[in-house]
Amino acid sequence: MAPLWRALEQYRDRVAARPIAALFDADPARAEAFSVSAAGLMLDYSKTGVCAQGMAHLLALADGAGVEARRDAMFRGAAINETEGRAVLHTALRDPDGPPLVVDGVDVRPGIAGTLARMEAMAADVRAGRVRGAGGAITDVVNIGIGGSDLGPAMAVQALAPYHDGPRCHFVSNVDGAHVHDVLAGLDPARTLVIVASKTFTTLETMTNAATARDWMARAVADPGAQFVALSSAGDRAAAFGIPPDRVFGFEDWVGGRYSVWGPIGLSLMLAIGPERFRDFLAGAAAMDAHFRSAPLASSMPVLLALVGVWHAQVCGHATRAVIPYDQRLARLPAYLQQLEMESNGKRVGMDGRDLDRPSGPIVWGEPGTNGQHAFMQLIHQGTRVVPVEFLLAARGHEADLAHHHRLLVANCLAQAEALMRGRTLEAARAGLSAAALGGAELERQARHRVFPGNRPSTVLLYSRLTPRMLGAVLALYEHRVFVEGVILGINPFDQWGVELGKELAVSLTPLLEGTAEGGAHDASTLRLVAMVRADGVAPG
Repeated sequence: MAPLWRALEQYRDRVAARPIAALFDADPARAEAFSVSAAGLMLDYSKTGVCAQGMAHLLALADGAGVEARRDAMFRGAAINETEGRAVLHTALRDPDGPPLVVDGVDVRPGIAGTLARMEAMAADVRAGRVRGAGGAITDVVNIGIGGSDLGPAMAVQALAPYHDGPRCHFVSNVDGAHVHDVLAGLDPARTLVIVASKTFTTLETMTNAATARDWMARAVADPGAQFVALSSAGDRAAAFGIPPDRVFGFEDWVGGRYSVWGPIGLSLMLAIGPERFRDFLAGAAAMDAHFRSAPLASSMPVLLALVGVWHAQVCGHATRAVIPYDQRLARLPAYLQQLEMESNGKRVGMDGRDLDRPSGPIVWGEPGTNGQHAFMQLIHQGTRVVPVEFLLAARGHEADLAHHHRLLVANCLAQAEALMRGRTLEAARAGLSAAALGGAELERQARHRVFPGNRPSTVLLYSRLTPRMLGAVLALYEHRVFVEGVILGINPFDQWGVELGKELAVSLTPLLEGTAEGGAHDASTLRLVAMVRADGVAPG
């Protein structure tokens, strides 16, 4: 792999001074040549600095890393999560009726289909009022989870708001008591269903919030367990909590948390939009899976998106990546992708346990447009750091009576992408100020403030409208993109040991904060802060 990386770096150095806009001047067909369509999505990556030669180098890198072989191993159920000795089969959740898929001697398809059927029956009964609370039909659902057990369903429920025709869905994740307090405030416990989402049923934050919700419900309901559902593989712990077995929906260890919205973790979404639309959501993801499995590297949308990401992060050294959906209902998508990318590829050692010799995953962040234009886009346009941007855009909105709003939204998105690439020269800035009767040193000073360096890369992911099927395809695209990047970097994207140490230390700190223990193997700063917290956090003086 080292010679392939060196070739890419040499190519980067050769083209460093070449503006992105010049690529369009050299190739009138660039926009079409540097775009790809699949599963109802169109990815335009023409406003990046990669030309045909650069893409050839990147494709050689993907080929040399064995992306296709690793992809095929994942889909057939090989234990590619090597540090935990597990298969990686979240893709199977969105293809429950597919051909036999054997893992450790067992065909997993029947279990997937059976769990999905149980979810659908539960959702149908709740939505029809056949499953009721102590006070009548369920009006509200509270999903208690954290990480992948929260970010996926919370994002998807908000994204698909136009399709809601079931109970209202709420989400609690933070162990901060303010979160569970504020979500439960105003809800009727007798007409609320609580979903506890924890594979092991031991996650500290989730189980603390679940116990608080159970106490809240017990003050109004004689049998609070009857209004709880567990999304967990620990049926014994769920039973001890008071949840009956027919309300427990399990999933296997080959489904990672941040890849789990396709199965039981998506129950809140199914309750909100109904089983049929949830199937559409799965079908969109399955369509992207089919494309990823069959398309050659050079025309694979996940591969091309990953290669652009590698070009920006590992080759050009851009440390961050902004994801800006021009779709208000995708407001939680950047946070969802933040976990997907940073928990998956935020590693410092490769699969072989050796230190990486280049940066791993980038910092992913973002907010919806057009809000970002009045906040962080200033830095992206004129700051000293280059921040590649990934725009997401629907051609049509759901609000037909507000079509003029959507036209403005689209215009702003496309304008931002063009402005990032083209910029504004000092000469153009001077010409614009000349009309304002400025001259001399003041004209020069003011003009320099209005220069946009341009040559800032971006991609646009375009889709017709945000439907359940389109959302499924978008999420699967990003999952596979992260997978491809991980393969190229030699990383295992399916473990997350980095979350463990802080959790272990928190357990040992709790007795100190409660006053039931003293000292311990903690540094002086931590011990002083503990003492100050116990003294109401009042700083000396």
